[in-house]
Amino acid sequence: MISIDRPTADLGDVRVTNRAVVLRHVRRHAPCSRADVAAHTGLNKATVSSLVGELIEHGLLRETGLTENRVGRPATMLVLDGARYVGLGLRVGADELVAVAAGLGGDPVLTWRRAFPAATAGPEETVKALAALTRRAVTRVTGAERTVLGLTVAVPGLVDADGDVPAAPALGWRGVPLAAALRRALRDPGFPLTVDSEANLAVLAEQRHGPYAGTADLVHLTGGPVIGAGLISGGRLLRGSRGFAGDIGHLPLAADGPPCACGRRGCLTALLGVDAVIGRLLPDAGPVTDHLPEIERIQALARAGDEPARTGLTEIGRLLGQAASVLAGLLDPDVVVVGGHLAALAPWLLPAAHAELAARTPVPPGVRLEASTLGSAAGALGGATAALATVEAGRLPAG
Repeated sequence: MISIDRPTADLGDVRVTNRAVVLRHVRRHAPCSRADVAAHTGLNKATVSSLVGELIEHGLLRETGLTENRVGRPATMLVLDGARYVGLGLRVGADELVAVAAGLGGDPVLTWRRAFPAATAGPEETVKALAALTRRAVTRVTGAERTVLGLTVAVPGLVDADGDVPAAPALGWRGVPLAAALRRALRDPGFPLTVDSEANLAVLAEQRHGPYAGTADLVHLTGGPVIGAGLISGGRLLRGSRGFAGDIGHLPLAADGPPCACGRRGCLTALLGVDAVIGRLLPDAGPVTDHLPEIERIQALARAGDEPARTGLTEIGRLLGQAASVLAGLLDPDVVVVGGHLAALAPWLLPAAHAELAARTPVPPGVRLEASTLGSAAGALGGATAALATVEAGRLPAG
């Protein structure tokens, strides 16, 4: 008889997994009791009690009093704590840097915006600015007796597994080793530092903190100079073989459309990117380095009933609905959320977009198309959330 050695699960790994299960349940259902956790996770009561005690000791859960609105004895209720710890997220935009520090529950400890022309400053100056912003944020967080568990930087472009940026057209970057450069600038910050695409981190923020939190099939379309898509399917972020999934900015929508920087015509970015929208609706604007005032001008025109602005927004809305229909056909998401300038102009874009999407979606009720409520901080908030991933996976913070 041949004997086969079968691998056994390491008990430490099992405990890590069970911690993650407990944290996830409390995050989704707080306030809840130990008995609630055991009943809904399948873990036995003794295991839950031990895990909860450990998580309370490390400041990740806290007890929040008793509830008597139940059969039997009052139960001590649990909520996420994490007051000792934060994740830090930074977003590099074409015309601004954003920093967000957030706790396990998504509560913002700080949200800062700094005007910065990353599109013209170049990678080296941008790294210096990111390092300075990081030091300032860390000083603020540690001064409040909290610990930074990690930093994730959101970039509007392609990002590989090493944190290198092969291409970020919105910034004019190509082949930038951003993670390594920022680590050098910070002289080894003492916590994990990663880089990801803005679209990936924005959809993570939507899935965790937006109105559609918990949605298992979700898409976030970024606004900005280049359109990208963050994709969550079956509850998991889709990255693709090289990490470039969601790079849809050059999806062709109109063969006779305006020229795109890639050399083709009618690409999604050339039709829906912020520069394209401003150029179409404000032909007198000229080259734009600060997009916000121009978007506010468009909003003012639309509110005042300006016919050319309204007509242009309706046509842009139809194109947005067409793009959403492509995503609906490929991924079958529950919701497509639009961010950036697309969210800012949503009151005038979405009616036409909804009509176009409905006309192109064969099976009702189809995908919902909605505006993000997270604003320009979505990518940075997603970065802060991603920086907490190790703890949320059940690994206890050091110290």
